Amino acid sequence: MTTVALVTGGSRGIGAATAARLSAAGHTVVVASRSGDLPPGVEVAGSIAMDVSDPESIEAGLAQVVDQFGAIGILVANAGVTRDTLLMRMSDDDIDQVLATNLAGSIRLARGVLRGMIRAKSGRIVFLSSVVGMLGSAGQVNYAASKAGLIGAARSLAREVGSRGITVNVVAPGFVDTDMTAELDDERRTQILAAIPAGRYAAPDEVAAAVEFLVGPNAGYITGSVLPVDGGLGMGH
Repeated sequence: MTTVALVTGGSRGIGAATAARLSAAGHTVVVASRSGDLPPGVEVAGSIAMDVSDPESIEAGLAQVVDQFGAIGILVANAGVTRDTLLMRMSDDDIDQVLATNLAGSIRLARGVLRGMIRAKSGRIVFLSSVVGMLGSAGQVNYAASKAGLIGAARSLAREVGSRGITVNVVAPGFVDTDMTAELDDERRTQILAAIPAGRYAAPDEVAAAVEFLVGPNAGYITGSVLPVDGGLGMGH
C-alpha cells in the first residue's frame, strides 16, 4: 500500500535524493520548500511552498498535502539553514532564524502529522540532524544547538507515541557533497577531509538510503535512534 510521504527541504541536496528514493520505493512523495520548486530530475507526486520557520505556513502546507493526497504517513523533516559566525558576532536574528527553522520547525511539523498517524496506528518520522550536533563546531553555536535539540525532541516523542505504531528517528549526516559544503574554501575542505576516517564527503544518496531504511518495513522496531552517516567522523559520540 502506498504511503504519503512529505519531505521538507526537498527541492535539492539530501531532500531531493530522499524524495527520489521514496518515490522509487512506491510512496506518494510531496516535497516542500520555500520556493515550492520540484527537485530537478526527480519524479514526485507534487510540491508545495512552505516556510518551516513560520507556524502558519506549516499549518497551511500540511493541510494542503492532506487535502490533495491524503493523510501523511511519513515525515522527513530535512529543511535547514545555517547562519555561521562566532557567537560574539552572532545577531539575535542569526540565532532566532536557525532555531526557528531547524528545531522549532521540525517539532511543529511532527506535531502537525501526529493526529493522522495516531488515527492510522502507524507512521514514520525522521529528523535530519548533523554530526555537528554531537561534536560541536566553532562558529556554529546556533546550528549545533538546533541539531542537538532534534535528538532530544525525537527521543521524547518516541516515548510518547511508541505504543501507537509510530517510530521517530534521527539521521545525523557528516559532511555531504551539497551546495552548502561547496561554499567552503579549499583549506577548510582539506581540514575536514583529514578528520574523516572514510577520507571523503558523503553523497546525498547515501544519506537518503539511511532515511529510506528508517521509514521502511524493516525498521518497525527501531525508534528513538540516532543513525550517523558521517564516514566515522563522529564515532563514539
